[in-house]
Amino acid sequence: MIKIKKCLNSFQFAFRGIYLFFRNENNARVHLLATILVILLGLYVHLSRFEWLWVSLSITLVWIAEAFNTALEKLTDLVSPEFNPKAGLIKDLSAAAVLFTAIFAFITGMVIFIPKFF
Repeated sequence: MIKIKKCLNSFQFAFRGIYLFFRNENNARVHLLATILVILLGLYVHLSRFEWLWVSLSITLVWIAEAFNTALEKLTDLVSPEFNPKAGLIKDLSAAAVLFTAIFAFITGMVIFIPKFF
């Protein structure tokens, strides 16, 4: 049986995480600005449903990657507060995941938006 209170608490923790993500992470605010600009541009050029699906997927993947990157960085700082080359490698790899998704999103955006202007 689903426990409603426990379920609601889970959402409360998730929304707190989103709040802290935007409050404390500069990259989250940069991604938010980019998301808003892409959505506004998509509305301006009247994207099709199919194009919106790709744009939405791209945006969501970047958000997921950034959230996991932030979580891994915080966890790495917790377990290895002093400099450690392996901790640095973990942080670099998780940042690379964000870069991979951002490149995917950029290419997707170019494929969708460039033809709208030419």
